[in-house]
Amino acid sequence: MCGSLNQTTMLHRISEFLPDYDHYFTAYYSDGAERVAARMGFLDFSVLGGKFRLQTETYLKKNNLKIDYRSESHDYDLAVVCSDLIMPKNLRKKKMVMVQEGMTDPENIFYHMVKKFGIPRYFGGTAATGLSDYYTYFCLASEGYRELFERKGLKKEKLVVTGIPNFDNCKRFLNNNFPHKNYCLVCTSDSRETYKYENRKKFIEKAIRLSEGKKLIFKLHPNENTDRATGEINKYAPGSKIFADGNTNEMIANCDILITTFSTVVYVGIALGKKVYSSFDLNELKHLLPVQNGGTSARNISRVCLALLKNKKVVESEITVDKMKSGIPDLAV
Repeated sequence: MCGSLNQTTMLHRISEFLPDYDHYFTAYYSDGAERVAARMGFLDFSVLGGKFRLQTETYLKKNNLKIDYRSESHDYDLAVVCSDLIMPKNLRKKKMVMVQEGMTDPENIFYHMVKKFGIPRYFGGTAATGLSDYYTYFCLASEGYRELFERKGLKKEKLVVTGIPNFDNCKRFLNNNFPHKNYCLVCTSDSRETYKYENRKKFIEKAIRLSEGKKLIFKLHPNENTDRATGEINKYAPGSKIFADGNTNEMIANCDILITTFSTVVYVGIALGKKVYSSFDLNELKHLLPVQNGGTSARNISRVCLALLKNKKVVESEITVDKMKSGIPDLAV
């Protein structure tokens, strides 16, 4: 079950290491009131509709992947998902592998309300990831995240550190054709589109102060209101270059300074040794940094899937037989 394009590409990659099985893909879906709201377009800001669903389904068709929207055509042996903030009823009793999609939100009052009062998990944002307990195994980005999820109360026996695709081999982004170099890259967020507060003027002015006089390039979030964001940047940081599309990771690889708010792309900057600014504590981010295992995470996760399909207990030392690095890699090696 896919969601954002990041989630979709990760799941596609994992499926490629399971050649002996039939794979079907679906855009993210829901039941009940959320399904009605998605149909009416009220949830187009989320992975249940709008740009996210369009991008996912376009990707699936472009790559000739078999689509079974809502997983209704077959009685599946295994479900592989990247989120459990909403879990459709027809997947809840399946053998299930969940893959960490990236960074999790800060634990705000809504997260604590999810834990204490049982309100729907999506109110807690990605901070509430894992709280459903529907999955059989949860594949994590790093030992740091294992510690984080254990602190949240997730069952230790379900957590497996495999690394996560898309963020496990950041050095590969250094080889790119992005024409600009030695600039300050500012990655904006879709906070306002997802009904969260953000003072964009203040954020832009802060980016100017932190840029050390270097050329400013803004990479807009794919879910963002492009016209509004472009107008604000032109007003408060005139002369900056603005990209609504393009490979964010390659842009990070060519920058000197990276400025973000609550975005997983900050890990690419840390892994590549960039000067990084984030709304999260930098030392904590370094502790949580996804393992850089040379791009073997998808294969590791496929081994978890295979063990589950064959009714075998997952032994982490056997799953991650490839050498895994933690912390910041030495790019000189």
